Amino acid sequence: MILSVFLQVVLVLVSVAFLTLLERKVLGYIQLRKGPNKVGFMGLLQPFADGIKLFTKEMTHPSMSNTLPFYISPIFSLSLSFMGWTLIPFFSYALTYSYSIILFLCVVSLSVYMVMTAGWSSNSKYSLLGGMRAGAQTISYEVSLIIILLSPLFMWGSYSYQFILQISFYTGSLVFMMLPLCLSWLITILAETNRTPFDLAEGESELVSGFNTEYSSVGFALIMLSEYASILLMSFMFMLLFSGFNVFLFTFVVYVFLWSRGSYPRYRYDHLMSLSWKSLLPLSISFIPFYLGLGYLL
Repeated sequence: MILSVFLQVVLVLVSVAFLTLLERKVLGYIQLRKGPNKVGFMGLLQPFADGIKLFTKEMTHPSMSNTLPFYISPIFSLSLSFMGWTLIPFFSYALTYSYSIILFLCVVSLSVYMVMTAGWSSNSKYSLLGGMRAGAQTISYEVSLIIILLSPLFMWGSYSYQFILQISFYTGSLVFMMLPLCLSWLITILAETNRTPFDLAEGESELVSGFNTEYSSVGFALIMLSEYASILLMSFMFMLLFSGFNVFLFTFVVYVFLWSRGSYPRYRYDHLMSLSWKSLLPLSISFIPFYLGLGYLL
């Protein structure tokens, strides 16, 4: 079990490193430029150079900040992302049990409090506004996230990762059967991870850098690691719930995260909240009776 968890953490860190490189490459080609291509072969060592730079710089904090929450928030944020990954079956099933997806939802729900604490503890008006935005946005979209999740769970008939992985080899993909919910889930996880076009918590044109304005060096690196680890986790959940183990779908969803950043403008805040409460929530609720009945028939 310990070896399994350790390998998962290492693989997630390496994946996050190359995901940042992929994002910079994709954004570069969208903007008709090359992106990083100097450090190592075709820029492959650029993520490691960035990591070494961030972790060796001096970490500063505002003199008026609340020191302990300011330092602890990035650490807990990254820990929660890793905790979500350790629930995924990997070599050993020691950390999974019959209600592991419920525990996943609990872990995802806790992550927003770290963002709010980081914004509040910085004692900066920009950081505080970013934290408040993140709290309202994430809590709103968590409602849609959970209700959308109910439909595929009723289809699979279990809350266990292990059971879903085993039965999905026989049932196949549910993407086309649940296309409206797939699209709703994709929009919701974009908002849950504060990614473009729903990155209101990090609105550079309004809030300098949002909740992480005052962070530098190690603190900033941990926040970024947490964000990209959450992107990979949500993409994996999309693959697991709607297609069993279709790696192509996982890659496509990760690419959508990067593609949307270079393609779409930021939403207005009232439109963001209306999308959740007036569109995604009624849509996800309306599909529950249908898939509940279908699950009983299967």
